[in-house]
Amino acid sequence: MKIAILGGTGPEGAGLGLRWARAGHEIIIGSRDAARAQKKAAELGTKVKGASILGTANRDAALSAAVVVLTLPAHGLATTLPPVKEVCRGKPVVSAVVPLTFGGARLYTPPPNGSAAEEAQALLGPEAKVVAAFHHIAAHELASGHPIDCDLLLCGDDPSAKTIVAELGKSLGVRVLDVGPLANAGPLEGITALLATINRRYKIKNSGIRITGI
Repeated sequence: MKIAILGGTGPEGAGLGLRWARAGHEIIIGSRDAARAQKKAAELGTKVKGASILGTANRDAALSAAVVVLTLPAHGLATTLPPVKEVCRGKPVVSAVVPLTFGGARLYTPPPNGSAAEEAQALLGPEAKVVAAFHHIAAHELASGHPIDCDLLLCGDDPSAKTIVAELGKSLGVRVLDVGPLANAGPLEGITALLATINRRYKIKNSGIRITGI
């Protein structure tokens, strides 16, 4: 599958790109700066021999891909998404965005829409098929070579889009659990703040989450 990762030059986006490239997917790293995206793509390409990893500007990346993944800072959604709105129509758009504010009174503060994923849906319009997923797999884990030890929780309103995103999760070797509509994205994103706190408190980098009883 051809996957565009907008904000793919950061640790989370690059880690997802690396893992998906190893699984045989075609990766397009997107950035506001095409040259920066190309540099990151070339760097990732040295780690996965024979992989298809390209870099380009965000809009061109989204235009070329079957699935668009958002690994942007939350404050960047309002400027990044309107220019790609038209090229995201009818496509699954995965939001791994979490509105975290380090050093403030609250680590996690959801936007007025309820979650970053719902904000992305509002900015992209109803024809984009937004799915919230991949929040709880740490960039440190993605960059490693060992199996990922956590579940993948996802939510969204379009069943076909959730099926596609679930397959992307399975290609990373993780168990995938559908936790309902996009309205549940806020609680999903909030768990990331808890994991970040656990990492700091216990001086680790890779806390994750598993659901028992299933």
